[in-house]
Amino acid sequence: MEARDRIRLRVWERGAGLTLACGTGACAALVACARRGLTDRAATVIVDGGELIIEWRESDDHVLMTGPVEVETTGVLP
Repeated sequence: MEARDRIRLRVWERGAGLTLACGTGACAALVACARRGLTDRAATVIVDGGELIIEWRESDDHVLMTGPVEVETTGVLP
């Protein structure tokens, strides 16, 4: 955690290694930090691929993620 409104997250995916981002992990990190009182219910989560804005709404307990989307690679399966 960098500050109450900024979390630094690095993601290691089994079988793939270090990845650029993980939306599910970013959402989980915010909720875990907020439940422990380390952050508020909204924060910027910084991952190697960029920044995600995560909000855990008190009104309905929904977790919302806002951030950029980029195609990293494409391919064809036989």
